Amino acid sequence: MRTLFILSAVLLVGITSCTKKNTLVLTNPLAVDRPDETIILDRKDVETKFGAVPEGFAPILKLNGQNVPSQADDLNADGKWDELVFTVNFKASETINLEVENVAVTAYPEFEKRTNVRLGIHQADDTYLEVDQYMAPSCKDSFKIIAQGESVSWENDKMGFRNYFDCRNVKDLYGKLKPGMILDKIHTPEIPDYHKLSDWGMDVLHCGSSTGSGGLAMLEGDSLYRLGSTDGYEYQKLVEGPVRSVFDLKYTGWNVAGQNLSAVERISIYPGKYWFQSDVTVSGFSGEKQIVTGIVTSLLKNEPVDFAANGEYRSIATLDVQSLNNDELGMAVLLKSSEVTRVARTTDFDFFKLGYKTVVEKNFSNVISQTFYVAQKINADAPARHYFLAVWGLENEKWKSMDNLKVYISSEAELLSNPIFIK
Repeated sequence: MRTLFILSAVLLVGITSCTKKNTLVLTNPLAVDRPDETIILDRKDVETKFGAVPEGFAPILKLNGQNVPSQADDLNADGKWDELVFTVNFKASETINLEVENVAVTAYPEFEKRTNVRLGIHQADDTYLEVDQYMAPSCKDSFKIIAQGESVSWENDKMGFRNYFDCRNVKDLYGKLKPGMILDKIHTPEIPDYHKLSDWGMDVLHCGSSTGSGGLAMLEGDSLYRLGSTDGYEYQKLVEGPVRSVFDLKYTGWNVAGQNLSAVERISIYPGKYWFQSDVTVSGFSGEKQIVTGIVTSLLKNEPVDFAANGEYRSIATLDVQSLNNDELGMAVLLKSSEVTRVARTTDFDFFKLGYKTVVEKNFSNVISQTFYVAQKINADAPARHYFLAVWGLENEKWKSMDNLKVYISSEAELLSNPIFIK
């Protein structure tokens, strides 16, 4: 399996190379602590400053003689690593020096696994075989669940997320009470029922016919066209590693107001964060459109909020006693303010009962309802990025307060706006 922009774009001011040691000098430009800062360096930049890395070797980093959690990732499947990814902690305004060494790939150090992605396909013996690539079944003739937990799933040490691997294409949440990886155990004798509260956590979200926790749609006029019920829907794992996991969800035959579009959503997850990163690329049109990301409101009683997270980023968020455990659950979308075109709320109509029945077995309609959403500018063949956040009050008392959630969102926006300097 290949292990493998940065959470916030890393500024390569310069990399110094000494005669005996290659050294990265990294500076936190903010007067705040930054635990679990994940940094991504392109191979070209590394080799420009340090020289070519021999075939069969990859860089590792050391801080005060200790290995820094890292991975060398092959994103394009050509058998060579493309990016060096590592996670390090910074104190306020701290500068640290990392030594860079090349080691044989076969001897690359092992680190604690803090991210995970999985698609398990049901087998005749009622087990689930993990796959790196698979096409979802069509719902045109019949509906069939073939995936472990019904979904493509991804997690870090804070939260678990999933995307239904069928024509519904709705995102859902696993609340976690422990940092360990649990997705491989879902729908096995270890975790037979993920809807029941256990020591690790549970499925915490009711999605219905909404977009769930960050599902996608296109806004045309006043209509939303769900990214679902497409002609083709494919999963492709790119990276699964200790400090980053990345995969693509690929769609063809997406009917948007009579237009035949295709789309790729690239999802990345990193340690220590209550969010994942989504980069959405849509093809088959010219000019500019509006891609939509939304949050389910079916159990929401408090008003959702729309606010400036900082000078560069904007967020929509909800927090209420709205989990399936009848406790506090908060969700949010974070994206650049300059890219926002609309913030709105759909009707609460039950379109399934009105006759728009996409999946009868799940009482699901492809017509989106019960959703608070944000629309974002998107150009053809160019990725539009957002971050989807989720927190659970049972995991941490502070997540029972919208004020605390807004503080967290704003602090993450500041980190994104002020990347680590590498010089």
